[in-house]
Amino acid sequence: MNKKTAVITGGAGFIGSHLCGRLINEGLRVICLDNLITGSLKNIECLAKHKAFRFFKHDVSKYINIKGKVDFVLHFASPASPEDYLTFPIQTLKVGSLGTHNGLGLAKEKKAVFMLASTSEVYGDPLVHPQPESYWGNVNPVGFRGCYDESKRFAEAITMAYCRVHKVDTRIIRIFNTYGERMRINDGRVVPNFIYQALTNRPLTVYGKGTQTRSFCYITDLIEGIFRLMHVSTNQPVNLGNPNEFTILELAQLLVRLTHTKSRIVFKSLPDDDPRQRKPDLKRAKTILRWQPKVTLEDGLIRTIAWFRQHFPAA
Repeated sequence: MNKKTAVITGGAGFIGSHLCGRLINEGLRVICLDNLITGSLKNIECLAKHKAFRFFKHDVSKYINIKGKVDFVLHFASPASPEDYLTFPIQTLKVGSLGTHNGLGLAKEKKAVFMLASTSEVYGDPLVHPQPESYWGNVNPVGFRGCYDESKRFAEAITMAYCRVHKVDTRIIRIFNTYGERMRINDGRVVPNFIYQALTNRPLTVYGKGTQTRSFCYITDLIEGIFRLMHVSTNQPVNLGNPNEFTILELAQLLVRLTHTKSRIVFKSLPDDDPRQRKPDLKRAKTILRWQPKVTLEDGLIRTIAWFRQHFPAA
């Protein structure tokens, strides 16, 4: 009865499931909500019999009814890969708008801390590099990626409105590219794509010339940052990611080396509105959270490749 309770929307997803496990290990009671559009029960099967864990299949775009006390509402529900949100654009917009509204309503009712999982995509194709939280972004609201970018920008706006008007204690994290165990093999994002292609000796598809950059954060580093932000009082957005910047071509070459694949690298046309560069400015995270990532890209990829080999042996 003395345990603190966290409600995690999207808790059966890649990041959400790791967060569920971390909070249970920290002694919290966790209520996981997920409609399983992109999440999977396999991600949380290791938690299913734990007394402090409950799962409910629920679309958080609809009213959320939770009995008893709630201390944290952590809103991580959303399709997050281009392949997913291009397949489910309306659901993506609804979970970013209606889902955030419902999560905030629950936090207001329970007098709980509300945390929004936002994204580096709010910066769009940035004209400022690296991207500090003060940068307003360069986003195409009517492009194919707009359903995700704008859903998160709206989510941030309504989160701040609830903070200012209703005095809800809010947190906003802007998550940069994160990878690790439990990513779907057909996720559509670059790391699982390359790993799958490498393990099956298919060509690694690089878009454009591969000179566009990304910064890749391993999942355990991200979860540590999230946990610290839960317990620090700040309503300002906070970037969480790895500041070490790599081109997509460099990532492909590294995965070829680590997997010992026979795959070659091929080049295809660059998708619309694909950001040319992405790198977090971590000054705020270092100051407020005393946090910075520890896992190198090579070490994180070795762990991730091993997980893919174990769980997708046909790959």
